[in-house]
Amino acid sequence: MLKIRLARAGAKKKVSYRVVVTEGERSRNGRFVEILGSYNPRRNPPEVALDQERVAYWMGVGAQPSETVRSLLQKASRAQAIPPTA
Repeated sequence: MLKIRLARAGAKKKVSYRVVVTEGERSRNGRFVEILGSYNPRRNPPEVALDQERVAYWMGVGAQPSETVRSLLQKASRAQAIPPTA
């Protein structure tokens, strides 16, 4: 089964993550199918960059997001729904 989950990147104690599609049995930083975006928790507020079209495609073909990625998707969709103030 395909999963959408985080893969750790960055240097020691300077963590950032990639949002990837991977086989469920692979290790956290193992081989992946596609990179869908990134998540940087060290920024204030945390920075989330996702390709929403590709996320929708992979979920449409049966990929299951992890709990963390599911919450990131909800935050990203809420951020897009709120128009920026000018």
